[in-house]
Amino acid sequence: MSQAHPSGRFLRGLVDLMSAPARDIPRDLSAVLAPYVPHTALITLTADAAGGQRQEFGDPAFTTAVTALDLDQIRGDAANVEAVHRSSLPLDCESRTVLHAHARNGALLMLADPATTDADDLVLSTWNIVALHQQKLPDDGSPRYLQNARAAASARMEALTELADEYSTTLESILDTLRSDRLDDTAARTNAIGIAAGGLVHLRTASDKVRTFTEEPVTTAFARLQDDLRPVTRYRDIDVQFVDPPVDGRPLPGEVAHGARAVVRGTILALTDHPGVSKVRVQWDCDGTNLLMNVRDDGSGDHSESSSLLSFIRERVRALHGQLALDATPGWGTEMAIVIPLDPPNSGLVSSALADLRPREVQVIELIAVGHRNRSIAERLGISENTVKFHVSRILRKLGASSRAEAISMLFADRRA
Repeated sequence: MSQAHPSGRFLRGLVDLMSAPARDIPRDLSAVLAPYVPHTALITLTADAAGGQRQEFGDPAFTTAVTALDLDQIRGDAANVEAVHRSSLPLDCESRTVLHAHARNGALLMLADPATTDADDLVLSTWNIVALHQQKLPDDGSPRYLQNARAAASARMEALTELADEYSTTLESILDTLRSDRLDDTAARTNAIGIAAGGLVHLRTASDKVRTFTEEPVTTAFARLQDDLRPVTRYRDIDVQFVDPPVDGRPLPGEVAHGARAVVRGTILALTDHPGVSKVRVQWDCDGTNLLMNVRDDGSGDHSESSSLLSFIRERVRALHGQLALDATPGWGTEMAIVIPLDPPNSGLVSSALADLRPREVQVIELIAVGHRNRSIAERLGISENTVKFHVSRILRKLGASSRAEAISMLFADRRA
């Protein structure tokens, strides 16, 4: 009985991986890569409409020590370049060698303690295939998925901001205590102040990184859209023209960037099969508050409000809390203008859950919902930070929530109901 060729085993493993449930992909991917690059653990951070989903397999001493900020830092340092790197990653008690592969769609793969081999290109190619497969939900862009992504992104940012606020307040209290004249040990006080001050800087930097790495420059998002469309339009009789957005446009939240690409991809793919369409122009712009998308074709201009194409687009735009305007002229083509807000909606949060809140409390919870911290809320509303804390306490009590993150989740759940 002849043995299977190594390439045959690899391809069979890859096929099995592609048909496996999402929860099993890290384990199966580790098994596929292990013969070529032995490793002790694997972590993935996929390109997801909610900003990225982390999955892991292998040595828990490694997987539990790697933080979300570690992964965001590595993914951010890649500057959206498709490549493989090996580096040393400092963890709590030791430094571990890692291999990190960056897929063309921005997804990150990390292997712990990788053996030295010449299979880096194989790792990158395999990860590109798997990462694109895992991007299926954002590509399909179902309305329910995109709607949940916006809510999840807001709740996640609020939880992270709340954590930073909590520790910042604790450290500020330590500083106030250690600066007290009642303490005799000057040297100890000085050292403690230095440590606590360093901790504050670290926490605020971490919070800024979280905000930075959950956003995507509008020019990068648009370039990825072009890369995504290039393979599917290469052999079709349609000319897709792109008008680049301004380079100084506001960065897009991750779920907006992924959702917007899903809307345009679905639109273009539908138009390629529409009779009479030979040219499509896609333009993005950003006014600082909204992502402005314009898609125009040279077809027959017979897209009615009830057409399946318009229903597809309208549902996905609505899921992102956006608006769609249609201008169809028979014989001249169709123009679609789409506006997607960059921030989760706040004015629409006034619902049954907020019925008992006072106007000032509504203002506070709306600012919390879009990620503002106590200090920022105080500056915007012209009140003291202590007053903001007082309002937050009353809001949580009225909503029956144990934390601000829970309050945000309740509000979005109420809005979706």
